[in-house]
Amino acid sequence: MAPIRIVLADDHPVYRDGLRHELGAGFDVVGEASDAPEAVAVVRATSPQVVACDLDMPGGGGLAVAASVGEVTRVVILTVHETERAVLDAVGAGAVGYLLKTASADELRDWFRRAAGGEPVFPPKLAALLLGEFRLLARAAGTNPLTEREREVLILVARGMTQPQIAAQLFISARTVESHVRNILTKLHLSRRDELVRYAVDHGLR
Repeated sequence: MAPIRIVLADDHPVYRDGLRHELGAGFDVVGEASDAPEAVAVVRATSPQVVACDLDMPGGGGLAVAASVGEVTRVVILTVHETERAVLDAVGAGAVGYLLKTASADELRDWFRRAAGGEPVFPPKLAALLLGEFRLLARAAGTNPLTEREREVLILVARGMTQPQIAAQLFISARTVESHVRNILTKLHLSRRDELVRYAVDHGLR
């Protein structure tokens, strides 16, 4: 399998050096940046699959990067902050993941691979914040176009579970999970799987 093309954006060179070393041979670091404008320029020049982006860089930080290039690549925020507002702002800006810098190298590699594959990536504690927003949205809307099974699948997708994991939890086939995901995307007028996590923020109470 070809290495995953990734851009590292952080204003601390030592952190970028450490992260580059920890990623190993499964990743191809095609560019680096120390502020948001530079990160946007590097992304547009290199077309990576994933951008690992610090939340607090100069020039607008990860939010500016996600807002600028979130439609053309998968922006994953790396930060030490785990407040609800920060997570929701990142997702609302266009990020598909929000990871803590305290995560292990194995966890980061796994999450970056999943992000490259189109999955939203959030540690369980942070995913719970997004699920809370989704539930508020569902109650506020009063009606929901999704079936009960589709809502179950959506919640598990938002938790960062893979299709095989969802299939095992719900005792259905992976192909059935894939069908549910397609139906959910159609009903919610979304085009990509990672946009499902953003649904609560994009249409919720901010």
